[in-house]
Amino acid sequence: MEGFEEGYKFFGKNSGYLTGFFSGHQYISDIESEINKTVDSINAFRTNSAGISTLKGDIAEFWHAGTFNIKAAINDSKHRAVVDRSNEFGSVDVSGKNFPLEAGLKYYKNGAESAKQQAKSIIERYKEYQAQGGKDSLNDFLKKRNYPDESVLNNPVYSGQLRIIPADQLKDAIAYLEKKIAKEAVNRPEQVARYKETLELLRDRISDNQGNESIPLTEADSRRIAELAKEGDFDPSEYGLVTEKLITQADIMKKAFKAGVSAALVSMVLRTAPEIMKSIDYLIQNGEIDQEQFSAIGFAAVSSAGEGFIRGTISAAITANCEAGILGSELKKVNPAVIGIVTVITMNAIQNAYRVAKGKMTRYEMTNELLKDMFVSSFSMYMGGLSQALIEIPVLGFMLGSFVGSMVGSVAYSTGYSAIMSFCVESGFTMFGLVDQDYRLPNDILEEIGIEVFDYENFDYEHCDAERFNISKFELSTYQFEKYDIVFLRRGVIGIGRVGYI
Repeated sequence: MEGFEEGYKFFGKNSGYLTGFFSGHQYISDIESEINKTVDSINAFRTNSAGISTLKGDIAEFWHAGTFNIKAAINDSKHRAVVDRSNEFGSVDVSGKNFPLEAGLKYYKNGAESAKQQAKSIIERYKEYQAQGGKDSLNDFLKKRNYPDESVLNNPVYSGQLRIIPADQLKDAIAYLEKKIAKEAVNRPEQVARYKETLELLRDRISDNQGNESIPLTEADSRRIAELAKEGDFDPSEYGLVTEKLITQADIMKKAFKAGVSAALVSMVLRTAPEIMKSIDYLIQNGEIDQEQFSAIGFAAVSSAGEGFIRGTISAAITANCEAGILGSELKKVNPAVIGIVTVITMNAIQNAYRVAKGKMTRYEMTNELLKDMFVSSFSMYMGGLSQALIEIPVLGFMLGSFVGSMVGSVAYSTGYSAIMSFCVESGFTMFGLVDQDYRLPNDILEEIGIEVFDYENFDYEHCDAERFNISKFELSTYQFEKYDIVFLRRGVIGIGRVGYI
């Protein structure tokens, strides 16, 4: 039972760190997952037989969708872009998941050509169809593509879609469309609408207007990436698709504060739950509410929430900085669980060192707490990771496993600690200085063998006693035989990490 209580206390105390660690770790994992998906989708063109001029457009689709998703992961957003890979007439190239998005991409040799393709009308596409040997009449052509009648002939094929073109062509494309609008306003006014719509929707990136957007891509880069993709040799670091370049401190702190809020809530629940149970028990036993217990609940809620927020924020920030590579490439390679354990141990060690400096904790007590934190946190992290793999609910799976790990670790540590202290009692072993072998005799034994002991001087107030008259009494004289007492001393645990005579 003692081990269980210690485990609960450990989990309650360190739940803020654990919540922050998992949030920071999951944050970087989600970003790296999107980076890996983008790289894999580009390198998947290794076996594609299409020429570079054709392939660069496909590459652009996956680049814009992939980099948008990376940015969304950095912003902790659920919005995602999907490459549809549809060959239907006027189909969307990239669509939105969890938000509205329809985008079409054209990566041609220059800005004018890319803009021209984006603004192409239905009648122009029909003429191209005929030039390629198509036999359908205009009515059949429209009917098969779900158009009502010939009133739509001057409409743009990609009506309503964002028109994405190479970043280096945007300026020339805008100039081309503005020139066409001015010219057609005089010659063919019915053509103006499609050029205006194209101009309004022309972009060099996809965006949800909430801070998530893709990285613009030039025509030359799309061609170069296509060449690398055909060789299966696209390296994301050459194009800045690595966490240390994509993630800023502002991004990490934004996520850390969110983790801190979650940690505050978890810490508050864990700290107040025992107090609430005591209040309920008191109410059942006595039929009334204890005001002091409710005060204790309020104080526990406020203090635990504040501590949890600080611990969760710090833990998430440290974990994210390490795993993102911002603190160095070597720390990026470290096992995430190690970072979490070190964070818990370091922060607790700082707190305990302060207590030692203030005289509220001994060196041996601090050493014991340090060893306990190392042992129990290892169990907690391991069980948390195992549980998260089985229960794929973010945070919940990890926290349940960590709770069980804290219980198991505390019970195991208490059992091991008792065995070690028993060995130290019998052998005098100091566990390399971790156990204090105190050989001083207790004061009562010193007094027993005739040695005078004294305490530090204390200031005592003088007391005034009234004079009393005592009647003389006759008392018989008694003779006391002199006695010899033998006291057998034994050694035992007299404090945390301390063995002495008892």
